Amino acid sequence: STKMDLLHSNGVLIIQHLQRDYRAYQDFLNFMSHVGDPRNIFSIYFPLWFQLNQVVGTKMIWVAVIGDWFNLIFKWILFGHRPYWWVQETMIYPNQSSPCLEQFPITCETGPGSPSGHAMGSSCVWYVMVTAALSYTVRWKDKSAVTLHRLTRSFLWSIFWIIQISVCISRVFIATHFPHQVILGVFAGILVAQAFERTPAIQTASLRMYMKTNLFLFIFALGFYLVLKLLDIDLLWSVPKAKKWCANPDWINIDTTPFAGLVRNLGALFGLGLGINSEMFITSCKGKNSCKISFRILCIAASLATLQLYNFVTIPTYTEYLFYILSFCKSAAMPLTVVALVPYCVHSLMRTTEKKLN
Repeated sequence: STKMDLLHSNGVLIIQHLQRDYRAYQDFLNFMSHVGDPRNIFSIYFPLWFQLNQVVGTKMIWVAVIGDWFNLIFKWILFGHRPYWWVQETMIYPNQSSPCLEQFPITCETGPGSPSGHAMGSSCVWYVMVTAALSYTVRWKDKSAVTLHRLTRSFLWSIFWIIQISVCISRVFIATHFPHQVILGVFAGILVAQAFERTPAIQTASLRMYMKTNLFLFIFALGFYLVLKLLDIDLLWSVPKAKKWCANPDWINIDTTPFAGLVRNLGALFGLGLGINSEMFITSCKGKNSCKISFRILCIAASLATLQLYNFVTIPTYTEYLFYILSFCKSAAMPLTVVALVPYCVHSLMRTTEKKLN
């Protein structure tokens, strides 16, 4: 439509301005784009928070998974273009003088562009972290503590918005999103996080509940895709556009396709459910060592170190279905490692040490 073309063309002007005038901040903006990567939730934020507060850690995974699932559905409904291919195909520029937008190795996302998954994932998870941190200070009663709480609240929410704005600017800078797409992503993420503030049932969910949720999310997404395909609407329309207009074919990654994100998130939720309902979790995280600071610090350090090893596990991409299966398994293994395997090993090590000392 004319209004959408106008919105896109104004967005292109903003991207050109950023790429021209903020070139000196390129490394920082690329870094902030990585900060907003939803995969960091499972490999960095979750291991830290789960060992500090299991309620917050559990909520974080649920928020991340459901938020990313809604992001996928919204992307399929809104059919949002990405700047790096839109400028090549639009007819609004006279004499085929389309603007030149620079691309980067992280530019060539293959899914639709609206809303931004990085902005949505970043806002929903950081919202959970900020509200969790503030929940500790809200209990302070005396006057000086109330003042400190207010200062802390202002500081943390300032940090929240600085991070979200930086992530949004970075996604626009690399020409993978228009400004309105990142703004929509931020506020959609906040709404998802707020919804889970009022959903305490996730803390007591059984493995069967986790499996039912996984099955529902998968069947709904797959059914939605197949129904529209029967209506001759291809929800993977963005993939060939990305392959056609990406400046470097090596920058195209199957990990950015819509179904790759869905499988990754379903694997993480399944792994969390499996871990929380395991005997290893009950023995270690619910045992006498769980209250010890040394136990939690060791679990955090061991979890972060172990999860970094998963980065060296490369999944073959020559067969798409095999990639999805292995991606699900790898994603399930990460929260299972944090929730059950690492705490159980640390618990066993501490118990052995205590016996030797006695």
